[in-house]
Amino acid sequence: MFVGLVVIHEYGHYLAARKSGVVVEEFGIGFPPRAWARKLKSGMLFTLNWLPLGGFVKLKGENDSATEKGSYGSVPLKNKVLIMTAGVVMNLLTAFVLFTFLALVGMPKLIENQFTIPSDTKVVRNQVLVGYVSEGSPAEKSGLLQRDQIISVTSGDKSYQLTSADQLPGITKELAGEEISVTVVRDGQTQVIETQLRGEQEVKESLVTNEPKGYLGVSPSEYTIQRSTWSAPIVAAGVIKQFTTETLKGLGSAIGNLIKGNGGAASSQVSGPVGIFVILKDGSLLGYQFILMIIAIISLTLAIMNILPIPALDGGRLFVTLIYHKILRRPLSKETEERIHGTGFAVLMLLFILITFVDVRRFF
Repeated sequence: MFVGLVVIHEYGHYLAARKSGVVVEEFGIGFPPRAWARKLKSGMLFTLNWLPLGGFVKLKGENDSATEKGSYGSVPLKNKVLIMTAGVVMNLLTAFVLFTFLALVGMPKLIENQFTIPSDTKVVRNQVLVGYVSEGSPAEKSGLLQRDQIISVTSGDKSYQLTSADQLPGITKELAGEEISVTVVRDGQTQVIETQLRGEQEVKESLVTNEPKGYLGVSPSEYTIQRSTWSAPIVAAGVIKQFTTETLKGLGSAIGNLIKGNGGAASSQVSGPVGIFVILKDGSLLGYQFILMIIAIISLTLAIMNILPIPALDGGRLFVTLIYHKILRRPLSKETEERIHGTGFAVLMLLFILITFVDVRRFF
């Protein structure tokens, strides 16, 4: 999935380069070492590589100072800008198409106040799910698991159907100390789980300690799917703007924590391919809408990260090129360009390894 989004991104560079008259020497999926290669009629080499970390398009004369005909360096600045930004545009377009499709068939609500057009929004599914399960709680002892869908809670002749996560705390407080039956759906199968809630006194006494306890010991969450009709493209644009803002806020917070020396807080705010795999695996039972939503968000994130002025990425290349062309007004030498972006790439690979290590420790 991730490689597919990167291929879409690189295809944008490919199209823009061809349109600008730049020769594309190689289109690679994954990073070297090379596993397979084939030369096409156009003369371009199509390759599959062993490291599934993305992909690349190799252009003739990729350096800004190249002068050969058909080279990247020989085309006007406006064409260079077009080539460098084309991948971002493709990822944005992909995110827009996916979000529009999801708005039509049912878009998961992942954040509070997620953008919608109220007059054209219908809730088509609202499930109460088991979120966090506290250690040693009645929920854990009885076998309740994260992402179990809670249908109802019964005690004697009292029965409560759950339609909102906000109902559960009140229900368990009312039934404090009683034996209850919790009806859940797990892996498509309905199960009835028996447990005894904590008593009111035990819960009350725990509230003044560092380890407050709940009657059942779960944090419920809701999984809501909303559908639109005529407003689907507007919803897609609104969601893109909203998630872009949240991404930039999160990135700013992570950088702020790093500057303050709070590496633990910073690492908890980011995730890599391992974390994405875990999210998709755990969320796969929620349906195809959840999977498509994550793919759309990743495509949007690729666009955001690639337009930022980070060396080795598109935004970094664009930033350095514009600095030399518009401000310094002197050629950007091949050696300087390779030193800047080579260092940036090495730092990115180090960051990739670090995030992967953090993800493995966090999830496994």
